Amino acid sequence: MGAKLRVLIVDDSAFFRNRVMAALAPAPDIEVVGTAANGQEAITQAKALKPDVITMDVEMPVVDGITAVRRIMAESPTRILMFSALTREGARETLDALDAGAMDFLPKDTGQRATGNDSTEKQLLDRVRDLGKSRLSLTRSGMTDYLRSTPRTAPMAAGSAASVSAVRADLVAIGASTGGPVALRQVLSALPRNFPLPMVAAVHMPGSFTTAYADRLNATCAISIREAVDRDRLMPGQALLAPGGKQMRVERAAGGYQVRITDPLPGQIYHPSVDLMFESVAESAQSRALAVVLTGMGSDGLQGAKQLKRAGASLWSQDEKSCVVYGMPQAVEKAGLSDRVMNLEEMGSLMAKLK
Repeated sequence: MGAKLRVLIVDDSAFFRNRVMAALAPAPDIEVVGTAANGQEAITQAKALKPDVITMDVEMPVVDGITAVRRIMAESPTRILMFSALTREGARETLDALDAGAMDFLPKDTGQRATGNDSTEKQLLDRVRDLGKSRLSLTRSGMTDYLRSTPRTAPMAAGSAASVSAVRADLVAIGASTGGPVALRQVLSALPRNFPLPMVAAVHMPGSFTTAYADRLNATCAISIREAVDRDRLMPGQALLAPGGKQMRVERAAGGYQVRITDPLPGQIYHPSVDLMFESVAESAQSRALAVVLTGMGSDGLQGAKQLKRAGASLWSQDEKSCVVYGMPQAVEKAGLSDRVMNLEEMGSLMAKLK
């Protein structure tokens, strides 16, 4: 076995710190190297211990979690997993933490219920392990700083113009998971207000998060963005975000397309599921669709991408260098399904040229 994954646990609740430690410490590939009870201790411990992953609470005394994330990413960049309350305020705080440079989040009850619960313990272990393997490059000064410093218009690679002109789409469908909230905003913020195509997007998020996330996107992007409601019509210059905890499909309607929002079925791991959304787009739009796979753990979207390609649709995927986690884009690229693999900044610029 190689070197163990070194984890720092940060929370002002001793009970919660002990719960997380009890879930992580028995794993043979993980070493809990320390704990911290507030954000200032987290900043100090991150410098001294140099952990591979930090689990971080949001609300803490002395220095809050969001400020701590910002300081750590500026002074000693580390992969950070936030624990978030499943409330609207918790959603806003988590989005702030992701903007500051945190790479992923889990509902706080995951940690509270981890001990003695195989499924929640596995979820926590999987997230920590996957983050430990993930790239840190985009978060070295915080993702917000990265987005501010990246030029708005990236140089076009050879063949870019041809790749755009080859796309004949009535709609765009985007799927993402870990790193997706910031990546999707980066893409959508590059689009002009008069963008001619309707869009749908599925990002793995809890139900209490997607309304706040859609509102934030709508406030910062030129196009219109909102959480989808059952039977919403797809409109040019508008992106509909799949509600967390639900499934979203696209179907034909008179003169265009609409979405159907349903409860997940037993056994469906992801809700929203990128696979289900892509499969519905393949059935309804067939070759007249552009699918985009952004950063994320796992391979959700792969089966849907196969159906899209069989239907003649176009598919773009994010490159490894600009991904927080390369799992989802890598799955479609390895399967030979990507028409174009591109940097996140290039993707937004190219999409803005679609007609």
